[in-house]
Amino acid sequence: MAKWFVAAKRADFNGIAEQFHISPVLARLIRNRDVTDQEAIRKYLYGTVEDLYDPGLLKGMREAVSILQGKIREKKKIRVIGDYDVDGVCSAYILKKGLRLCGAAVDTAIPHRMKDGYGLNAHLVEAAREDGIDTIVTCDNGIAAADQIRLARSYGMTVVVTDHHEVPYQETEAGRQYLLPPANVVIDPKQPGCSYPWQEICGAVVAFKLVQSMFPSYGLPGLSPSGSDPKMRTALDELLELAAFATVCDVMPLQDENRILVRRGLELMQHSANPGLRALMEVNGILPDQNARVLSAFHIGFVLGPCLNASGRLDTAVRALSLLESPDRETAVPAAAFLKQLNDSRKEMTENYVKQAAALIEQSSLKDDRVLVVFLPKCHESIAGIIAGRLRERYYKPVFVLTRGEEEVKGSARSIETYHIYEEMTRCSHFFTRYGGHKMAAGLSMAEADIDAFRQTINENCRLTPEDMQERIHIDIPMPVSYVSEELVEELKKLEPYGNGNQKPVFAQKELRFLSARLLGKNRNVLRFRVQDERGSCWEMVYFGDCSAFEAHVTARYGNRCMIDLYEGRGPGYLLDVVYYPEIHTYQGNSGLQLVLQDYM
Repeated sequence: MAKWFVAAKRADFNGIAEQFHISPVLARLIRNRDVTDQEAIRKYLYGTVEDLYDPGLLKGMREAVSILQGKIREKKKIRVIGDYDVDGVCSAYILKKGLRLCGAAVDTAIPHRMKDGYGLNAHLVEAAREDGIDTIVTCDNGIAAADQIRLARSYGMTVVVTDHHEVPYQETEAGRQYLLPPANVVIDPKQPGCSYPWQEICGAVVAFKLVQSMFPSYGLPGLSPSGSDPKMRTALDELLELAAFATVCDVMPLQDENRILVRRGLELMQHSANPGLRALMEVNGILPDQNARVLSAFHIGFVLGPCLNASGRLDTAVRALSLLESPDRETAVPAAAFLKQLNDSRKEMTENYVKQAAALIEQSSLKDDRVLVVFLPKCHESIAGIIAGRLRERYYKPVFVLTRGEEEVKGSARSIETYHIYEEMTRCSHFFTRYGGHKMAAGLSMAEADIDAFRQTINENCRLTPEDMQERIHIDIPMPVSYVSEELVEELKKLEPYGNGNQKPVFAQKELRFLSARLLGKNRNVLRFRVQDERGSCWEMVYFGDCSAFEAHVTARYGNRCMIDLYEGRGPGYLLDVVYYPEIHTYQGNSGLQLVLQDYM
C-alpha cells in the first residue's frame, strides 16, 4: 500500500485568496505546489507569453545565432539532426521550419532507432559529408556525442549542439569534471556556467528559443499575445505549439516557464493551423470543438504523443516528421491514421511483454532486488522504455529493461522519485558502450555478457531504504466529499494544465460509505461505485486502478461476502478511507459531478 502524506505547508491563505480573487482552498493548493511569492503566484495563475524568459540567457545562444546567420548569408547547406522520439521530431520540425523562414538552405535527418541508435552517430556524419553539408545542428541530442562531433569537425563541418540532457561527467580527485563535446557552440541549460533561470526545458523548447532569437534579424514577427484572435497567429506561434507538445510528451515538469508554454500551446492547438496536428486529433476523435476547451495535457501525453512516438518505435520517425510537415488535410489524415494503427500495435506488444516481465520477476530472485534489471531478449527495443515505466508503477522500484540488439544489448531505464538514475549509472559507467539521460529516465547500450555483473553492481551501489521505495501519495487537503461542488471543480481548472510537477489536486476523506459497485469497460477493468457521504448524500465514484487488488483489499477487511453485497447493491455498505479528486463527467450529453478514486485503505 502507498503511504499517505497530508501537506502541511503554511501561508496566509485568506490573504492570498483576497489578493488574487480566488478561494482559500485554491490558495492552499497553490502553496502546496511550492508557489509562494506574489510574482510566482501571479505567473502561476495568469502568466502569459510575455513572462517567458529571454532566450539570450541561454549560454551559447548569441554565438549560435551569429554562426547560423553567417551560414545563411553564405548560402551554406545546413542539416538538422534530431532524434526518433516526440521531442526529437518536434525539435527537428521547429528548427527546419524556423531556419527555412530565415532563408537557410536546410534539411533534416532523423536516426533510425534500430539501424542508427540514439542521436548523432558516425553514419549520419558520413552521410552529411557525402551530401556536402557544411553545418550540423543537433536537437534533443549531441551533448554526449563527443566522438561523432570530433569526426564532423575533422571533416571541416561546423557543429551547433542544442540539447537539454545532462552533461556527461567523470568524478576526479578535484571533483566532478564535465565533458562538453567539441562543438563550435553548445546550447544546453544544464551545461556549467549557464544562467538560464529554468533548467527543466525539453529539447524542442531549446530549439524554439534558438529560432525565436533568429527571427528579429529577418523581420519575422514574434509571438502573438496570449488570448489573441487565432486568425492573427504568427509562424512562431505554430512553433510554440510543437514546443508545448514536446514538453508534455517528454514529461518535463509543468512548472515555471513550462507551465506558461503548455497553457499557451493548448490554447493555440484548439485552433491549430498545422494540418498534421489537426489530422492526429481527428483520427483519435478529439478534434477540439471551436467553441469549447476540451484539449488537455492528458490528450497530448497519452493519446496524441504516443502516436508520434510509435513511428520511431516500430517504423521510422521520418513518418512523424512528415505528418507535421503535411501541406493539407488530404495528405495528413491517411498519414495520421497509419500512425494510430502503429500505436495500437505497440499497445498490444507492450501488454504481452509487461506480462512476461512480471512473470520473470515473480518467478526468480529478481523480485528481491531494489533495482530491477530485466532482460527480454526478443522484445522490440523500441518499447523497452514503456515496459520499464509500467514495471516501475507496479513495483515502485527503479527499472532497467534490456533487449537484444543486432550487435549488443540496448535498454531503457525509468526511475522513482528518490533515485537519480543517471547519476547511479555514471557510478558504473564502465559497463556501458553508450548511455545518457536524466534523473527519471535513461537509455543505454552494453555487452550481453555484462548483464549479470551490471545487475549485481547497480544493486550493491543502491542506497535506497525501504521507506524510499514506498510509493507516496501527497494529499492536498483532508476534505469530506460533501464539500465538493461544481463551483469548486470549475475553480480547480485554474490549476491546469496538470502533469509532472503539477499534479491534479487530491483530497481525502475517512470512512466514506460504499453502497454498490459495478465493473465497466470492454475488459471490465473500471469500477463504478455509488458512495454516501456523512450527510447521507449519494455520489458517483469511478476507479481506474487495479480492480482485483481493490476486491482483495475489501474482502480481506470485511470478509468473503462484502464484494457480492457491493455488486448486488445490498446491505448497509462498507466504510473505506479514500483519496480522491472531483471532476465534471459528461456522457451522452449529460454532465454531473463525479469523484475519481485515487487510493483507499
